[in-house]
Amino acid sequence: MDYLLQGMFGEKSLTKVVALFDDQASAEAMVGRVLSLPGMEPSQVRLLSQADLKTHRADLFGRKMEPEQAGIFHTAFRAHLVAGFAGFVLGLLLYAYWMSTGHAMVTSSPMLAFIAIVGFGTTFGLLLGGLVTLRPDHVRVIAQVRAALRAGRWAVVVHPIDSHQTQQAQELLEGNSAKVMRTL
Repeated sequence: MDYLLQGMFGEKSLTKVVALFDDQASAEAMVGRVLSLPGMEPSQVRLLSQADLKTHRADLFGRKMEPEQAGIFHTAFRAHLVAGFAGFVLGLLLYAYWMSTGHAMVTSSPMLAFIAIVGFGTTFGLLLGGLVTLRPDHVRVIAQVRAALRAGRWAVVVHPIDSHQTQQAQELLEGNSAKVMRTL
């Protein structure tokens, strides 16, 4: 399943697992424990504090939460391409079905029906690609992390690259008394 999703997304890490801590020592200790997981690289784990919200460098918080900026562009392109093509094919199949059953609105004006059905199918596919690109699951988690950092808490953000690493990171973080969140 991971391989199929990687075809639509341009990012290596599709999931974020985040744990919130009340103090710096607990958060730093958890970073060390997460880095000891098999295959976990230092670039996959980020420690965020209230200072990350106050920095003067542009979008430092965003880069820590979404480190694969180039991958996001590739995700936008691929998601629109794949979903738009899927909408086109579904529209084409729907048109062919209605033509074969002799639907009156399609047979009376086949060219206009083709343009409308396939056009709407493609349009809805592209809209779905836009929704995939927006990643509403990430927005929810990022908003909760921002609120926690404003309250003086610490966040450990893990960017696992496959479902096995995601499961390991989530189990490790949940084994602690921290609040754990994750994206899809």
